[in-house]
Amino acid sequence: MRIGWNEYFLAQSHLLSLRSTCERLKVGATIVKDNRVIAGGYNGSVSGEDHCIDVGCLLEDSHCIRTIHAEINALLQCSKFGVSTEGASVYVTHFPCVHCTKSLVQAGIKNIFYAKGYKNHEYALNLLDKTGVNYERIDFDNHRVAKYFESEI
Repeated sequence: MRIGWNEYFLAQSHLLSLRSTCERLKVGATIVKDNRVIAGGYNGSVSGEDHCIDVGCLLEDSHCIRTIHAEINALLQCSKFGVSTEGASVYVTHFPCVHCTKSLVQAGIKNIFYAKGYKNHEYALNLLDKTGVNYERIDFDNHRVAKYFESEI
């Protein structure tokens, strides 16, 4: 039994989400180019700063301003190390917010695969349609993925 690419990359995103330091929603993102992982990210605080799990969320207009979203963390990792995201795909545990969607489009991401919808903003959907970025919800079941491990034992 062999895991498919979509499940494989979404499983990595779910694993990344376990590092999240935000109590409101744990999100992971994996950027992939030519079936190779080029970056991963999870939502959390700026390096060296307090984490929501330690001191609580810093809310402004019901949004946590302490947290950097998973997609942005992954894009910043590419930027920091000089890795091009042009034509890449991103696998995310949840549909990207409108700000992350804009950043992904601007970074040249061509495919957004996500496991769960999350406040799928109308402008984000329209922007993806207008720019030709493919977005697709992928059925992901962590119990099904866990069965791959059970078959190896």
